[in-house]
Amino acid sequence: MRTLVIDTATAACSVALFEGDRLIDSRHDVVGRGHAERLVPMIADLPDGGRAGHILVDVGPGSFTGIRVGIAAARGLALGWGATLAGYGTLAVIAAAALKGEPLAVVTEGGHGEVFMQAFDAPFAALDAPRSLTPEAALAALAGRRAIGTGTRWLAALDPAVAIDDTLPRASDALLLPAAQRALPAAPFYGRAPDATPPAPRAA
Repeated sequence: MRTLVIDTATAACSVALFEGDRLIDSRHDVVGRGHAERLVPMIADLPDGGRAGHILVDVGPGSFTGIRVGIAAARGLALGWGATLAGYGTLAVIAAAALKGEPLAVVTEGGHGEVFMQAFDAPFAALDAPRSLTPEAALAALAGRRAIGTGTRWLAALDPAVAIDDTLPRASDALLLPAAQRALPAAPFYGRAPDATPPAPRAA
């Protein structure tokens, strides 16, 4: 069965098409913003227009808009194609591609000056859940682990010993995840509260 992977949760717009475990084709572009405009043409450029019996989508944490764009597209295609649908996590897929035997922490840019962070051990074990932390708290939580991801620039500003790393998730890495890690509900996981909340109803 073919699997289409969609990843728009960060600055990257990334898609990949698999036949079983074999990568057929992929597209990856760092767009910053504008995922909605780029995503559909990227999928259309894949063989057979990316049509697949199963769709995987990055559910976050990451950009509020990017997460919504990817999930909306995945849900629409799954409905149109009669495909099954599941999700995976941003930090987990970065870790799955980077784990080479040493423990690490994935640290990506969050919002309001915070970062998203999750720790992993090899071959693949998530040691905690993704969380939103201040750079100071994230630096303290590293506990000697190597840090990767776009949030490292915030940590490096506090400690020059932390190397800046610009790793972003790639759709083509999704099947490196253990099966349970790519069977999440296809629902947004923002990792923190929304930037805006509805006003409280007025008292009568």
